[in-house]
Amino acid sequence: MKNFGLYFVALLGLTIMLSSCGREESGDLVGVMERPSWTGINPYGMVYVPSGTLHIGQSDQETFSTYSQKPKAISIQGFFMDDTEITNNEYRQFVQWVQDSLAHAEMGDFITDDYGNDRIDWEYELDYTDETLDGLFYQGDMVLNGKREIDTRQLNYEYQWVDWKKASSREEQVRANLIEKDEANVYPDTLVWIRDFSYSYNEPMTRNYFWHPAFDDYPVVGVNWKQAKAFCHWRTKYWNMYKGAEQPNSEEFRLPTETEWEYAARGGRDMAPYPWGGYYMRNTKGCLLGNFKPGRGNYPEDGGFYTVKADAYFANDYGLYNMAGNVSEWTETAYHPNAYAHVHDLNPDLKYDAAEDDPEAFKRKVIRGGSWKDIAYYCQTGTRHWEYQDTTKSYIGFRCALTFLGRSINDF
Repeated sequence: MKNFGLYFVALLGLTIMLSSCGREESGDLVGVMERPSWTGINPYGMVYVPSGTLHIGQSDQETFSTYSQKPKAISIQGFFMDDTEITNNEYRQFVQWVQDSLAHAEMGDFITDDYGNDRIDWEYELDYTDETLDGLFYQGDMVLNGKREIDTRQLNYEYQWVDWKKASSREEQVRANLIEKDEANVYPDTLVWIRDFSYSYNEPMTRNYFWHPAFDDYPVVGVNWKQAKAFCHWRTKYWNMYKGAEQPNSEEFRLPTETEWEYAARGGRDMAPYPWGGYYMRNTKGCLLGNFKPGRGNYPEDGGFYTVKADAYFANDYGLYNMAGNVSEWTETAYHPNAYAHVHDLNPDLKYDAAEDDPEAFKRKVIRGGSWKDIAYYCQTGTRHWEYQDTTKSYIGFRCALTFLGRSINDF
């Protein structure tokens, strides 16, 4: 009985000691308690690209002899990247969300959150046959063959971001002046299939490419740089709506920088001209390794007449598909011919948010990877190219990136 009493006293003392550990009232420097746990995230459809170094610059003879891609050694922080280009069906989820949000607003489906803000109540089911929603559809002489079709001109998405460059200046700033706003119509420009090719019959692609199930797994095209940015913003918002409570410290989805794209495309093979490491677009058996234009007037030899499925061909050593060919891809980076001479060697990037009244040259953004209609030169990992940020093409798509929070994924 005496031993039991001693055991009870010892157990009670241990309990008191453990309960007092980490208490802020103890006088010890223990940091803020009850912080959220963080074990990292693994976004669906993305692969991890580890931190490392890279020699950027042309890995083959520069066709135009401009010498604007001077070799440079840089370091890149680890990040996640979509293993494929964003597909029609993935982008359609964005379009559908914007459409549904407009419909909920028309129906008055709002709730007030804890901060007094009106939010859409997504629990309500929508009935698109309701006459209240007639304003979202084409009316009068805009109706074709009596079909009830959404007026895609109304599918606009507003988004905001912080101008961190302006915020970092030594001048005193007002927060309201640091918040930038923009609006983009989210529906892809399906007419690119006609506009990009003169005297060419591509109307079936205009009518079917974005919405038909046959092309669900093909990369979305007809999306300009601002639309791609809007998608990334929505993807962050959508993630936080459903996973923000359990994983609160997620970085924002965004377009990859030019150097991140090149680093990921090489797949750990420094100075490799193509993602698979070789010097040619064919393997030893003569099989083409990407979707591009193999010869004059020859589009289908590689197995794809136009684009191919986003996961076609073999992935590179990081698990990324079609980093050469299929569709060129938007990057975050503003294009400058001699950018490599100016950018830092630590996570280099050149950003510029061009205004509507800026000169056209200021609106150029870097695209990478080459496409189904390009020759092999543009498919090389080191080849730089550009397009205007408000331009849509039948051969330009995009994929998202997400900065990894931490030194290395192996730390977890």
